[in-house]
Amino acid sequence: MVKVTQLLDIFINDGYSGHNKGLIYMKNSSKKQFSSIDEYIKTFPKDVQCILENMRKTIRKAAPGAIEAISYQMPTFKIYNKNLVYFAAYKNHIGFYPIPSGIQAFKKELSPYKQGKGSVQFPIAMPIPYDLVRKIVIFRMKEILEK
Repeated sequence: MVKVTQLLDIFINDGYSGHNKGLIYMKNSSKKQFSSIDEYIKTFPKDVQCILENMRKTIRKAAPGAIEAISYQMPTFKIYNKNLVYFAAYKNHIGFYPIPSGIQAFKKELSPYKQGKGSVQFPIAMPIPYDLVRKIVIFRMKEILEK
């Protein structure tokens, strides 16, 4: 029987890192502290890197003035020093975090996807709804600018 400490050792040494109750696979990076979105994206397999880059481009186009950052060890976009949206890669999905208001405003459009209070999971095996991501980012931009 495998002991819990052995499993933890396997996860750590094989590049698995626990995050938000899911397992993220990052090549050669256990408990890595990221300093840029580029650094974060490079830790994933090529197919996931492509999805992450497309998420990044979609957010950038929708919010051209937003600043890239890493927050909670996830790619984050900020505007006026406020968090606009976050995203992250997991074993089977891309997590998108537009804060609860972004989820609430697009409840109907997001209904096919698993959701949390301020998050949505886009399965990696399905096409990512980049146009919906764009709309949510624009909504969040307007929301921040109106405050």
